[in-house]
Amino acid sequence: MSEFLSTEAMIASREVFNRLKGLINSRIKGKDDVIDNILICFAAGGHALIEDLPGVGKTTLAYCLARAMHSDFKRIQFTSDLLPTDVTGVSIYDECKRSFVFKKGPIFSNIVLADEINRATPKTQSSLLEVMDHGKVTIDGETYSVGDPFIVLATQNPVDYEGTFPLPESQMDRFLMRLQMGYPSTENELEILAGKNSGYDDLYFGDPVSKEEIVKIRSTVSKIYLEDSILDYIMRVVTATRTESEFKAGISVRGSLALKAASQARALYFGRDFVVPEDVNSVASSVLSHRLNLRRPSSDAIEERRLVEGIVSRILAVVPQPK
Repeated sequence: MSEFLSTEAMIASREVFNRLKGLINSRIKGKDDVIDNILICFAAGGHALIEDLPGVGKTTLAYCLARAMHSDFKRIQFTSDLLPTDVTGVSIYDECKRSFVFKKGPIFSNIVLADEINRATPKTQSSLLEVMDHGKVTIDGETYSVGDPFIVLATQNPVDYEGTFPLPESQMDRFLMRLQMGYPSTENELEILAGKNSGYDDLYFGDPVSKEEIVKIRSTVSKIYLEDSILDYIMRVVTATRTESEFKAGISVRGSLALKAASQARALYFGRDFVVPEDVNSVASSVLSHRLNLRRPSSDAIEERRLVEGIVSRILAVVPQPK
């Protein structure tokens, strides 16, 4: 073990992760890799974008994560007529106090589900930029903290669907990971069909993880050790995206920091207090792909995502790993 992380902290973190995964697995069938990644994302203190076709379980996964934690939870259904103040809140004049009083919006919660985020206009989407970056909202010159822990779980349909507004690059860069659900296997779908078709309100877990346990895990992630060779490996992967001719631009500094944090969170998730190259490789596609755009974009959003992920995989295969 490293001098920065105690054995007790490591064991406690593993127990919390196992409880969370067990609770979510009871409702989400056959998606262990997606569950692993969303828990890693949450532990790293990041936000997750779940992008896929309608009806494959994006919103159900977000609800399961929220219900598995004893934290405040709000859902915002993004539509074309949603206003920024519907998300952040608004100052209303109070006749009794003869002054403006700030009424908090649904963003003031520990876990916020931004459902179908790309159905809102860019103006409304931009209301999330500050809060996703700093955990704070500024209204009429006053800054308010949304609390800790804080995570935005956003779902979106592919951007070529009718009535959607593509998220700008600055917004995509705020998400630590982009995940895809995919179709379940035949066996898992048969299990879903045979089970009770219950709604989101019926999701209930008897032993949710406390808010304090989540905060403790997030503080533990930063203590996971990264050897200089691992930092150099991360830097070489990031640099390769910046020199790749097929990309319009490479990974930003925020992106390289996100890759570092996600690698540390994965190491903790699998019971280690140090990062290995496998941690970097495992999270790289989910952390980097949504931050990259092709120089010659494709008309098919799903196909473009696959092309970007393929180039990232090629970069990971070419960049030598530390021994």
